[in-house]
Amino acid sequence: MPFYIGKYIISEEAVSDKGEEAFMNYQKELDILIKKLVQEEKVPRLLLHSCCAPCSSYVLEYLSNYFEITVLYYNPNIYPESEYTKRIWEQQKLIDDLQTKYPISFIAGPYDKELFCEMTAGLEDVKEGGVRCFKCYELRLRETARIAKDAGFDYFTTTLSISPLKKTQKLNEIGQKLEVEYGVSYLMSDFKKKNGYKRSIELSKMYGLYRQDYCGCKYSIRKSE
Repeated sequence: MPFYIGKYIISEEAVSDKGEEAFMNYQKELDILIKKLVQEEKVPRLLLHSCCAPCSSYVLEYLSNYFEITVLYYNPNIYPESEYTKRIWEQQKLIDDLQTKYPISFIAGPYDKELFCEMTAGLEDVKEGGVRCFKCYELRLRETARIAKDAGFDYFTTTLSISPLKKTQKLNEIGQKLEVEYGVSYLMSDFKKKNGYKRSIELSKMYGLYRQDYCGCKYSIRKSE
């Protein structure tokens, strides 16, 4: 029997028990939604924030069977600017090369590097994967939600959950919060499931994609050195 977590009606199949805490299985929730869309013969419009071409490869291959996708490349955290340019060209190249059931469009967001620097002021020494990263998640997802609302998209989401280094629960919490703020449905996800991360590596090799060796910001460069 379905029940509520916050404002969401959650199916029993999409929830697991771990000790006394119930946590959502985001992939199962997405499976249930996709099954419903197929049954109803609906193809919603999805605004997909992408962090880079390799991470988006599996997500686009998967979701383009069920959604009309527009990729939003909005990543003001990327450093230096030459790296930003390299990643945005790789993203466009992948979209051009992919053969998909439904067409994929592309939007390049502004390179708001000053905004990222302002946001991280005072957090320079915070451990990678902590609050500074959570603020970066929200910065990018908030812009995605804003554009999704203004352009009349049915859903918005991000490729970020495909990374084993990203906190999937935190990403989905932020997405659900922004759904309430902006009135656009957030597509819950955990794209590393179903061997999504492994498939992204395979697709990157198949399409000859540039795979960077750090997350993107100057702080992650520092960690990788």
